[in-house]
Amino acid sequence: MRFDERVRLYADRLNDTDDQIVDYIMEHREEIADIPIQKMAEALYTVPNTIVRFAKKLGYKGFAELKAALALEQRAEAAALAGGTVIEKTKELLDERLIEEAAGKLHEAKHVFFYGVGDSAYFCEMMAKHLRCIGKRADFFVQRHDMLYNADRCGEKDVVFVISASGETKQVLEAVAAAKQNGAFVISLTHFCPNSLADLADFRLYCWAPKQFLNKYDVTDRTSLYLVLRALSERYWKTYGKCV
Repeated sequence: MRFDERVRLYADRLNDTDDQIVDYIMEHREEIADIPIQKMAEALYTVPNTIVRFAKKLGYKGFAELKAALALEQRAEAAALAGGTVIEKTKELLDERLIEEAAGKLHEAKHVFFYGVGDSAYFCEMMAKHLRCIGKRADFFVQRHDMLYNADRCGEKDVVFVISASGETKQVLEAVAAAKQNGAFVISLTHFCPNSLADLADFRLYCWAPKQFLNKYDVTDRTSLYLVLRALSERYWKTYGKCV
């Protein structure tokens, strides 16, 4: 996974000092491999241990591995960096810690509600069944008025799990805003890119599902949505199946 993708994926873990480190690395990306950690720490008015902790937050073993990864990115062709199939890219985004944390949020919820429209509707129904099969209270809503009705009545102990490849579906965003006003905890699953739904969510999961059109038809590959949701379901079953 590329450095900028890791920064986006683990954004919730980063503090203001980490953001300054990100800016420094992006500004000195071409020569970062030759910059000693002590010099970088001095430039940022911090200490080397802070930079090491930052690297580990992004999933690197340390600053040396971060620099090595950046060096590889610099030598790679831009096309190669953007390459890979939907499945390969999604596997890179499947962080076990995030999946485990999401499963924990579902377990703690009094009631879990799944929102989605269009091609995401099937996944909402599937996930509700995956939780119900071990006794978890779960429902799904795929129509605008049903989502809004539910959003106006959910509360602080509920989780709203929203599935949208684009993260820009107006009907879903409207319902999410209403649910957040009532204190519900929102989990989003979207394509790995900046989007309005991820910005609204309290917890974000990502897949690789870039928009594809053929003769004005949306033919986006949603296999990646299933991969993430299946991984989440299996983690939930394994961890909480005997406890619910």
